[in-house]
Amino acid sequence: MSTDAPPDAVASALGSQRWRLATLSTGQVISWGILYYALIVAAPVISTDTHWPLATVMLAFSAGLVASAIAGVLVGRWLDRGSPRVVMTGGSLVGALGLVVVSAAQDLPVFVLGWIVVGMGQSAVLYQAAFTVITRRHPSDRRRAMTVVTLAGGLASTVFAPVVAGMLSVMDWRTTMLALAAVLVATTTPLHWWSLERQWPPRTAQAPDEPRHTVSSVLRTRRFWALELSMIAVAAALYSVTLAIIPLYTERGMTFELAAWGLGLLGAGQVLGRIVYVALPHAAAPWVPLALTAGSSALMLSLLALVPGPPWLLLLIGVAAGAVRGAQTLVQGSAVADRWGTRNYGAINGAFAAPITAVTAIGPALGPVLASATGSYAAMGLVAAALAAVGLALARFT
Repeated sequence: MSTDAPPDAVASALGSQRWRLATLSTGQVISWGILYYALIVAAPVISTDTHWPLATVMLAFSAGLVASAIAGVLVGRWLDRGSPRVVMTGGSLVGALGLVVVSAAQDLPVFVLGWIVVGMGQSAVLYQAAFTVITRRHPSDRRRAMTVVTLAGGLASTVFAPVVAGMLSVMDWRTTMLALAAVLVATTTPLHWWSLERQWPPRTAQAPDEPRHTVSSVLRTRRFWALELSMIAVAAALYSVTLAIIPLYTERGMTFELAAWGLGLLGAGQVLGRIVYVALPHAAAPWVPLALTAGSSALMLSLLALVPGPPWLLLLIGVAAGAVRGAQTLVQGSAVADRWGTRNYGAINGAFAAPITAVTAIGPALGPVLASATGSYAAMGLVAAALAAVGLALARFT
């Protein structure tokens, strides 16, 4: 923005930027709450009603997240070069369509198909898409803008976990999914259509000494693959436990309702973690934040596995684990730009995030599968803590 612009024009531009950031943040709360956390809460109810094993229900959800990872590579390129308004509005509509298919599913293949459609919608509306918009819109202030958006997104489980649990207490899960699809369309499609850019302005000329990174050049570096593997290990560990927090808590004697509130409090912890992360100085090397979140993940997951109670202490540890997961989201979101700049961010980040998203996609199913294999959700937590420790060991090479 030119310093010679009239004060009224500057104020108007700043007001427009704040409004756009606020609407993007609001869209994240709703999109995450409906397209992601609703199933985490509803899965035990769906399993009981359909007689499908809980792990099978979560694997269907994971299939959608894998579809989101694959579609995200293409979506990143579209957001780099095309219309964010069209991409993200379309994502809301596709996600709602998937929920309609899910609600109508009478057999498992159709249920899986519905979540695959939902996953395609997720790829165009959740954090990866939002981070690409932010990096293009706020290249020099992306950390603050990403923090604002993820602070809002971190409230999704806090808001929607008890809401969805309440809906399931007065209506069946199929009606709940239809109602959530309607809410998604009614809220996020106008937010995306009216607040997102129709087209990006032309980029300014690149400085002669600024390196131009491409997907192929970045993928040929050892640093990229160390970063990728470290992120995968930490994300898989965190998501396998925190997304199985309801059965983990009920295994310790909590009621379903209290465990659902525990999931909501974990979301509040994500907000706390992001506030702490942005408040810390960021002069350290890029590998340091990753090492801190990896080490903290190993510690918190070990505590969730080993501490038997009482409920208030388990809830408090869950909040701390949520804080680590919240900070890790920002570490991942800024990893590409911190190391390889903002040019071609959407394409490079799409390639970087796809394997992480694919691995975290199995997180909802990985928790129940590991618990079944090891005999308990507590033992599952110890396996996940060891995986986070692997991420810590790799962090120094990123």
